[in-house]
Amino acid sequence: MEKQKVIFSGAQPTGSLTLGNYIGAIQNWKALEKDYNCLYSIVDLHSLTVRHDPKAFMQANLSFLAQYLASGLDPEKNIIFFQSHVPQHAELSWILSCNTYMGELNRMTQFKEKSDKHKDNINAGLFTYPALMAADILLYKTNLVPVGEDQKQHLELTRDIALRLNNVYGDIFEIPEVYIPKVGARIMSLQEPTKKMSKSDDDVNGTIYLLDPNDVIIKKFKRAVTDNENKVVFRDEQPGIKNLMTIYSKLGNLTLEEVEAKYQGKGYGAFKTDVGELIVDYISPFKQKYEEYMNNSDYLEKIYKSGAERAREIAERTMVEVREKLGLVKL
Repeated sequence: MEKQKVIFSGAQPTGSLTLGNYIGAIQNWKALEKDYNCLYSIVDLHSLTVRHDPKAFMQANLSFLAQYLASGLDPEKNIIFFQSHVPQHAELSWILSCNTYMGELNRMTQFKEKSDKHKDNINAGLFTYPALMAADILLYKTNLVPVGEDQKQHLELTRDIALRLNNVYGDIFEIPEVYIPKVGARIMSLQEPTKKMSKSDDDVNGTIYLLDPNDVIIKKFKRAVTDNENKVVFRDEQPGIKNLMTIYSKLGNLTLEEVEAKYQGKGYGAFKTDVGELIVDYISPFKQKYEEYMNNSDYLEKIYKSGAERAREIAERTMVEVREKLGLVKL
């Protein structure tokens, strides 16, 4: 019997998941449970490169866990855990840092971008961040990593580091590949429909957050950028309408042709309102489950402790091998 491949994904606990996260990523994750061993880490250590309020940060971490669970990720079928609860991440990060070249880290575009944003706190962690990200992935003998365009450079570096250590010390790590979902939808900004919907968008009206109040969601869709055609047609020349149709089709279980037929001869106003109302109805169960989880701290604690225990067991197996290969004295 062929061994199941491992998928690892790490996300920083930054506020609310977006509609783009949900349609483009998490819905696909749920479909992976049968065929892969899946680990989903809330990478709280990565977040420490930016100064924060400790109480708000702790709440944000728990909120992110509750959102994952409310999205339908099964904590029995997946390993969901906080990065800081598995000390092997930090241990392997140091070892990988010692095998990562300064020139490689200097080329990372994210370091340059974040340095520009946080000029008063350009710290060493921000610079060595990719080594910790590589540790996150390599620690679990990961085969596949679902990453966006902004993280592909980091995954390439992870592969280079893994190959380097394997060549010097013998085979230790799997060489991870980019995971590209078989099905999925790329959800674009409501204000700049040629750009992907993102939490980092400066215009809050461009992004739908799953925790947005219902009236805010409706307003954002009513303000969505369209065009002067006034035709609900799926064409590259109409990126705003194309994006709204993708959302409506994906969540309304209609083909794009059916959406076109439904709104033939109708204006954009009715269409945008209908899309907004569809989203409100669609994420209503998510919001209800989220509140239930946030009001049940004992259950959240049970989930993250169980996830950490399962993750540590796998991580320690890897670290035993790493320490032995590098000649560290066994305790």
